Amino acid sequence: MSTTKHEVIFCIVNEGFSENVMAAAKEAGARGGTILNARGTANKEAGSIFHIAIQPEKEIVMILVDAKIKDDVLHSLYQKAGLDTMGQGIAFSLPVDNVVGLTPWTPEAIAAAKAAAAEKASSDKK
Repeated sequence: MSTTKHEVIFCIVNEGFSENVMAAAKEAGARGGTILNARGTANKEAGSIFHIAIQPEKEIVMILVDAKIKDDVLHSLYQKAGLDTMGQGIAFSLPVDNVVGLTPWTPEAIAAAKAAAAEKASSDKK
């Protein structure tokens, strides 16, 4: 079991799918993230091995979360932005030793963030 209070989640997706990543993360209680443009280096053989189209232009979404919600966020990313989606995303997390500049997460804040994301997702579908 991790003793860190925070984790950073990296989700690498095809270009144009970072908003899907952030929507999925926010539904699970994340507050926000940082999007970086990137370029993949997979060779053409990887596409035939994994039966996916390789798109070299990528986006990396970095999301700092409370360790308590890390598994929920990763599961949401897997469901909504994973390899079986158009974004063809992969996600992983790393422990974070120290953080400054964040307001502490409380159970109430996590619940409020999830409710706000669900309400926004609901209004976006209309």
